Amino acid sequence: MMEVLLCQYLRLENYLRTGGPVMIPLALVSLVMWLLIVERALFFRRLRKGAMDTGQAWEHVRAGRTPDPKRFSGAVCLLVAEFLARRSGDAGLDRFILDETVLRLNRRLDDHLAAIGVLAAIAPLLGLLGTVTGMITTFDVMAIFGTGNAKAMAGGISEALVTTQTGLLVAIPGLYMKGFLERRARNLKQRLARTGYYLRRQLAC
Repeated sequence: MMEVLLCQYLRLENYLRTGGPVMIPLALVSLVMWLLIVERALFFRRLRKGAMDTGQAWEHVRAGRTPDPKRFSGAVCLLVAEFLARRSGDAGLDRFILDETVLRLNRRLDDHLAAIGVLAAIAPLLGLLGTVTGMITTFDVMAIFGTGNAKAMAGGISEALVTTQTGLLVAIPGLYMKGFLERRARNLKQRLARTGYYLRRQLAC
């Protein structure tokens, strides 16, 4: 097992070295992007579990009872808990507090999604930068040795190709995951909006 891990580590180290200095920022971009993706995926997963329907939400609001975390969780439960913690007791003011709570939760759902998109867009640009630096290295070798030093030329070409490949390998899954997380966020926003509208109508009665 240790031998396999050591072999994989050496292959990764050689791959990064072949790509040149641009591989360091590419690796950092990939690491930060996937940390944000995992954080958002776990956050949305928590908000989808133990869902509370609108009727149960109104029962808790009417009774002024905070939802039991052992029984309920999810986006609607979070909406009810935050609204109950901030409600004033005045029906007119409470409707505005409910609207503001829904908007604030919607903003929380969008956290980090723009950053994930930016990091995914940066990756191919860094790959392009590596392509340019690799070709410059190749032309420098050709200027000094002509076309007779194939090994030195291959190093520059490898740098150009590896960085381009890595940039695309980082960007494509990142853009896919951004779209996937945006769909999750949109579904949760619709659920919050429906519940908020229902609670607002009940408070107006």
